[in-house]
Amino acid sequence: MDLADSPEDAEFRARLREWLGKVLPTLPPKPSPDDWPGRRAHDLGWQRTLYDAGYADVHWQASPGTRLIFLEETEKAGAPYVGAGFVGLLHAGPTIAAEGTAAQRARWLPPILRGEEVWCQGFSEPDAGSDLAALRTRAWRDGDDYVVSGSKIWTSHAEVADWCELLVRTDPGAPKHKGITWLAMPMDAPGITVRPLRTLAGSAEFAEVFLDEVRVPVGHRVGEENDGWRVTMVTLSFERGTAFVGEVVACRRVLGELAVEARRNGRWDDPALRRRLGALNAEFRALWRLTQWNVSEAEAQGGLPGVGGSVFKLRYSQARQELYDAAADLLGDESLDLDRPWVHDRLSSLSYTIAAGTSQIQRNIVAERILGLPKGR
Repeated sequence: MDLADSPEDAEFRARLREWLGKVLPTLPPKPSPDDWPGRRAHDLGWQRTLYDAGYADVHWQASPGTRLIFLEETEKAGAPYVGAGFVGLLHAGPTIAAEGTAAQRARWLPPILRGEEVWCQGFSEPDAGSDLAALRTRAWRDGDDYVVSGSKIWTSHAEVADWCELLVRTDPGAPKHKGITWLAMPMDAPGITVRPLRTLAGSAEFAEVFLDEVRVPVGHRVGEENDGWRVTMVTLSFERGTAFVGEVVACRRVLGELAVEARRNGRWDDPALRRRLGALNAEFRALWRLTQWNVSEAEAQGGLPGVGGSVFKLRYSQARQELYDAAADLLGDESLDLDRPWVHDRLSSLSYTIAAGTSQIQRNIVAERILGLPKGR
């Protein structure tokens, strides 16, 4: 497999680097973590900047290889992350592009690309745990609407979202994977209550969402009724396929910073620490190669990431935790100081073996869909 840039990719990389070098110094400072309206405006402003420069649709219209280069170069340059646009750009948007009707694509994709609308993800539920298909939020047809009642938890960016990619149960009598439907729900609809959740790291990018007979037009259904589990697998393939690419680049940068800090504070003389950092370097280099392999596979399959994303997600989640555990060891008592670099990242890393599908779920996917092992009883 040739993992080198094609001439076209090399030209795109050089052009993107030049543009980033010119525009990044002109951006306003990022708002404080607790200022979510300000963060929404900042993140959407960056998306509009990308749109005006012709880079907005790289997540959907470009090849997976070009998408990988974009994520790599923007992270290396220190460009703003997608932030509040995460769900729209990396989950809902690609799903609608792949599964939506022409009218749905025309309605929802341009506002996401222009930085005008924010999406949140209404998948997880309090009583479902890691078994997403055990969701109970109910939707029943009433004329041209679905009427939705239930609750969601860990709903990313719900407090500033315009739309929600929502999973509902439309046939409670069907096997649990067969009675689910994927809806696009307007977050200003009557009957929606949002209650922010504060994480261990002190941030509040998640929320509980309570739905009391919320009416969602049938035209907002993506895919067929009761075919939502298949559509959801498309969503999750994007979430586990390329959504973490920028974070791998960031982790490699942090690893280099840890080596610099170890030399500064005298810990570099500890051979055990050097071996630990060396092993992490090998880990993240392997993860980067795995990412390239997954992207090549996606290109061969018409742009959709495959189950190899679960292999990546499983190992990356653990490697990220190991990286920030090493940072805490390097900092010693200062690892309890929230004003020190890497401390907040260490706290947030604890969620990675749960978020976007727990490590237990990823192991099941790898065992059943890649290794061909029988399902557990």
